[in-house]
Amino acid sequence: MSAPIHRLSVDELVPMVRSVVSTETDMIANMANIAALLFEALPQINWSGFYLWKEAEQQLVLGPFQGRMACTRIPLGRGVCGTVAQNRETLVVPDVHAFPGHIACDAASESEIVLPVVAGGKLVGVLDIDSPVKDRFSDADRVRLEDIVALLVATLEG
Repeated sequence: MSAPIHRLSVDELVPMVRSVVSTETDMIANMANIAALLFEALPQINWSGFYLWKEAEQQLVLGPFQGRMACTRIPLGRGVCGTVAQNRETLVVPDVHAFPGHIACDAASESEIVLPVVAGGKLVGVLDIDSPVKDRFSDADRVRLEDIVALLVATLEG
């Protein structure tokens, strides 16, 4: 059993993710490792994972994640994840309770960041990270997490 990763900044995670995804082409394996790295290394996180887009069903379905049990299916346009899937733009939500239509999968979550995963012009899914602390995610976090998603997308388009 390996020792836990010490808490890192999102800046420090970018090269770690690059290293992990550079030698693996399987999307699920890469998503699982990214979710685990983010969950284990970022401070004040209580959930990290991916929802995968199902075009025929027009909804997101739970993918690789770390944390408590989660909502399994999220319709397009519903909650933070569904809104990001619909608009294909990152959302930083400082207080999830103030977000119209927020889906409370874990009552302990107070803030959230959700990033679209788009490859070849098509929605693949979203990266969702929750925190038990209000206003946890900064603009710098958004930029670096978008860099991490770009590393994943490069493996999908590669």
